[in-house]
Amino acid sequence: MSTLSHGPVRADERRRVSVEAVVQELWSALAIVVMWLAVLFDAIFGPNIVTSSGGSTSSVPSAVVVAVFAFLGTWVVAKYAFRRSD
Repeated sequence: MSTLSHGPVRADERRRVSVEAVVQELWSALAIVVMWLAVLFDAIFGPNIVTSSGGSTSSVPSAVVVAVFAFLGTWVVAKYAFRRSD
């Protein structure tokens, strides 16, 4: 079997690909930071989830629910944005 080889990759093409990768990683990191800032501000300023049952009440900070979704969002963004295609 024979294969065709491509010509050498020029330096400007390699530089453009690396710049695109850096920009993608920058936007992904910014998205993750914003997700966790939302958790922080919800923890500081957000209300509690209050439930009452049979005369007893309990409360849970709403930041717990937001943190679960931020964790899942971080996982998805990191999985697809920071993967290596070597």
